[in-house]
Amino acid sequence: MATVTAASLRIAPPGVLRRPAARKLLLLAALAAVLVPLAHARWASGSWPSALTVDLTGPLTRAGDWIIDNRDSHPLFLYFLGHVSNAVVVSVRAVYLLLLAAGWAGVTAAATALAWCVAGIRLALGTAAALLACGALGMWVPTMQTLALMAVAVLVSVAVGTLLGLAAGLSDRLDRVLRPVLDTMQVLPAFAYLLPVVLVFGIGVPAAVLATVVYAAPPMARLTALGLRGADKEVLEAVDSLGATARQRLLTARLPLARKELLLGLNQTIMMALSMAVIASVIGAGGLGDRVYQALASVDVGAALAAGIPIVLLAVVLDRITAAAGDTTGRRPAPRAVYAVPAALAVTVAAAVAARLSGRLDWPASWTVAVATPVNDAVAWMTDHLYSGVPVVGGTADWAGHFTTWVLDPLRDGLQGLPWWAVLLLVAAVAWPIGTWRTALTAVLALAATGVLGVWEPSLDTLSQVLAAVAVTLVLGFAIGVAAARGDRFERLLRPVLDVFQTMPQFVYLIPVVALFGVGRAPAVAAAVVYALPAVVRITAQGLRQVDPAALEAARSLGATPAQQIRQVQLPLARPALLLAVNQGVVLVLAVVVIGGLVGGGALGYDAVFGLAQGDLATGLVAGAAIVCLGLTLDRVTQPTERRTTKGA
Repeated sequence: MATVTAASLRIAPPGVLRRPAARKLLLLAALAAVLVPLAHARWASGSWPSALTVDLTGPLTRAGDWIIDNRDSHPLFLYFLGHVSNAVVVSVRAVYLLLLAAGWAGVTAAATALAWCVAGIRLALGTAAALLACGALGMWVPTMQTLALMAVAVLVSVAVGTLLGLAAGLSDRLDRVLRPVLDTMQVLPAFAYLLPVVLVFGIGVPAAVLATVVYAAPPMARLTALGLRGADKEVLEAVDSLGATARQRLLTARLPLARKELLLGLNQTIMMALSMAVIASVIGAGGLGDRVYQALASVDVGAALAAGIPIVLLAVVLDRITAAAGDTTGRRPAPRAVYAVPAALAVTVAAAVAARLSGRLDWPASWTVAVATPVNDAVAWMTDHLYSGVPVVGGTADWAGHFTTWVLDPLRDGLQGLPWWAVLLLVAAVAWPIGTWRTALTAVLALAATGVLGVWEPSLDTLSQVLAAVAVTLVLGFAIGVAAARGDRFERLLRPVLDVFQTMPQFVYLIPVVALFGVGRAPAVAAAVVYALPAVVRITAQGLRQVDPAALEAARSLGATPAQQIRQVQLPLARPALLLAVNQGVVLVLAVVVIGGLVGGGALGYDAVFGLAQGDLATGLVAGAAIVCLGLTLDRVTQPTERRTTKGA
């Protein structure tokens, strides 16, 4: 007779329960079965309970009033912040006067010479053409104003970011302390930075520069720390064996080894500073951003485009120059510095002197091309022929209306119609299976914080816009990315388009959207899709191209069709890149959906803009904090956590 043991009586779980995700969902369902009846009994309405809301209006209003009342008398403002403000004004003024003294010829020659020294003749010609185009559009003086603001903001951002990066790269404790601070600084929307600095420094250049520094310094800090921590350990050990001190090791080994990361940090800092310098125009920064903002306020698409094109050209030129400086492989060596630098200086001085002697320091008015009128005429034609009344397909206004009626409204009403605890459970059900209980708890608490702040309904409205924009972005991005990965010719044609779209500041995306779709939530979503699409396409195409060629060859040898190769080989093997594309798409979409408050996006974006316009510290900061919480939730939900063991799950 066979012996019956405990092991033989053990019943194997069903196949589906052998999966960790299924076990987590089952445990979450059991937890919900206990907690949901308790929550329903205590708060039966389903809306966020007022008892769980913390009203920050009073404390923040009192803080804002204190700042306004003491800004001209308190020692902190008189003897510290006042000197900081004066130093910023003097620095920006000095750079601006230097640019004006050099004249359009001197500035163009200097920029062209710099591009030639860094990357060769092709980039030099492109730089010259870009600056000449800025003058031809009648935007030379605003361009110089933006460049002066940019120069000071970037220098301060690089200094601050480098110091923070050195601290984080050399100390594990400081790295842990600075990481959440840098996370918050990068997720917090640009508009949320403006209100506190306006209260402290007033409307003007100092507030614009300091808000730009806060926004642009984190990339420099992160990449500096990354470069220092990623230095070759064998090189560091060799330096240590030679008896080098800590300072010598930093200066002779770590910093040179981190050169590529440092230059990439400079590149990213310049891009973010330019983007923020444009947004800062709403607090008196002047320059190109002010022209764009004023044109958008009056829905003058032609004037907005005339100021937006120089912003794009500046972004492309600065991006190419800094990227070329950091790229030491795969291109023709730059001219020898010993000859190039003196020659460049000589050409620059000669051009500036020639412009001054000829009395043509300013860009000649007769050399400008008026584009506002033709563009407005084209917009009027599009409004008459494309905005509505197009046979069969309707018009852009009809598309925006249908998208709002069929997608945005049901999604928003569905989220707001769910009980608050159901929304939190839904977030946990998405975050926990792909991550750990810590990531799920972080996502749930971050979303719950929006309710505690008293902006639960606007947060869900913003969330609905983000989800709709992300869905459209991923569908288009994955399709275009697959096509780019499968076709070299298509990828080459697409590359310059993606380059331009990725270097355009967020503000500029609103111009064509307003022209085609008017104002509302749908235009805000459209602008977010256009802004986030290039990153999704690039990451998708790169991930698919990096799939092991041996796997593709094996699939072909088995007779797989191209569609089968994509579905069954490339997409599964490129899963990490696709998940990264989803994560980046969410972050970028959230950034522009908030700015969409300027064109009728409503929700948290409108609250942030309203708080800035009215000087309402409570409304603006609460909306900014809620956006940070929403960004943290979406980041945790869309980025899986790799676990080395199952203990933390």
